Amino acid sequence: MSISIPSSAKPFLKWAGGKTQLIGEIEKRLPANFANGGYTYIEPFVGSGAVLFWMLSTYPNIKRAVINDVNEDLIGTYKAIAANAKELIGTLGAIQENYYSFGDNQQKKAEYYYKIRDDFNSRSKDKVTHAALFIFLNRTCFNGLYRVNRNNEFNVPMGAYKKPTICDSANIIAVSNILKKVDILCGDFEQTEQYASSESLFYFDPPYKPLNSTSSFNAYAKTDFNDHQQVRLKHFCSALDAKGYQWMLSNSDVRTSPNSSSFFDELYAQFNISRVKATRRINSNAQKRGELNELLITNY
Repeated sequence: MSISIPSSAKPFLKWAGGKTQLIGEIEKRLPANFANGGYTYIEPFVGSGAVLFWMLSTYPNIKRAVINDVNEDLIGTYKAIAANAKELIGTLGAIQENYYSFGDNQQKKAEYYYKIRDDFNSRSKDKVTHAALFIFLNRTCFNGLYRVNRNNEFNVPMGAYKKPTICDSANIIAVSNILKKVDILCGDFEQTEQYASSESLFYFDPPYKPLNSTSSFNAYAKTDFNDHQQVRLKHFCSALDAKGYQWMLSNSDVRTSPNSSSFFDELYAQFNISRVKATRRINSNAQKRGELNELLITNY
């Protein structure tokens, strides 16, 4: 069976904090000569890759792209798609068929989901199978969250989906094709500096500082990205600025939170801070979902 490949790749995961809705605001704030080409584009916190895929589709003359994330399961999935897309599609397609075979039997679906989750947490499968388990869990878990405990065990319950798309073969091939142009790293964000060239743009999308105690969904790894890490990231941004590298950073606007704070306004006071509108789709309290401000900060 032939697969119709879309003209551009899109995120293959659902991801809390994905930046699809901010792409228009990000585009407005790109460096003036970015479209001329020759840039090295670097994302130290790649997440679902919404900005990455848009960048590489919109600006094909980007000289080089580098992505990184501390989440080993996430980066392992990127690498599996880049190197073994067809094998991954075969494995994921079989999982999808099994899941669909249960129809409306929620008990059977739940048994299958939690068996897959146990297999994933055992981390005993080969790399391609593990990536397939990762995608399955992401497409079928509650709200598409990725959350782990201190033992690095994925602990999100099953979501209430009737027939979610689990294996999007065409998009996986499109993602694989675009990732062949990308260096894929796993580790601390600071390691990305060594890949910078004279014309580089870093886009930072770190785990956001929570607006309140019920809005924290930043447990993407077994170690938290706390205020200390936010400050360390700012120092890294200042070091990049001193070396002439350009960067853009997004984060939550804690100034408009119930416990109003000038944390980022003070931290990035010497840089350019913009407040843009975004839509919050995930919160434990449904009444707190909706439009809110986010920050886009640049050094140029």
